[in-house]
Amino acid sequence: KGGVGKSTITTNLACALQILLDSKGKPGVGIMDCDIYGPSIPLMLGAAGRPEIQNDMILPISNFGVRTISMGFLVDEDTPVVWRGPMIMKTIQQFAQNVDWGELEILVVDLPPGTGDAQLSLVQTIPLDGALIVTTPQPAASNVARRGARMFEKVNVPLLGVVENMSYLKDAQGNHQMLFGQGGGQATAESLETNLLAQVPIDPAMREGCDQGIPIVISDPESDSSKAFFTVAEGILKQLCP
Repeated sequence: KGGVGKSTITTNLACALQILLDSKGKPGVGIMDCDIYGPSIPLMLGAAGRPEIQNDMILPISNFGVRTISMGFLVDEDTPVVWRGPMIMKTIQQFAQNVDWGELEILVVDLPPGTGDAQLSLVQTIPLDGALIVTTPQPAASNVARRGARMFEKVNVPLLGVVENMSYLKDAQGNHQMLFGQGGGQATAESLETNLLAQVPIDPAMREGCDQGIPIVISDPESDSSKAFFTVAEGILKQLCP
């Protein structure tokens, strides 16, 4: 679903996974940004520059220990990507097959909204261990997220769980203001027969961190938002790296 914060979740989750894997002495994390038309991972991760080519392989850009490749590194900031489906599919294949990721424990893929060329190309190119579904609480988002999740079921990609973003706003008194309603994440998880892994609050600091290229998991690991991301990361590691 568009606008639910998939890239924000991707960036902070990848950083949380990196921190947890570092503590276990395991290889790190990469992000493959498959949102070709609207790449935002470089901004949110604070990664910049042009990837170098070595031995005919693209070298990913790293920040906070997380390696990433994105169309945002390959085109100017104001240049639109006006491509048809086959070009999108070819680019995703190159990101998967022609990037020297090194040794990774987990590769997180940030997908655009929908169930189109990017999603189909991805599942045809590399074996996926699971899909994480991101929604916000209101039915307008959760209904669309459920439909998107059904696509992964059809192509035999297991669901790792659901993350509900923008779940609540915590006021000065500590009360939770449900700005976008409530229950959408749990309803989505139940409908898909998977687990609701976490509810991520609305946090201005999280938005500021993404705009400044310092994810809140890095800048304030004790915040409610960061704790939610670490909960998701731990849940994913239990499933993929027991």
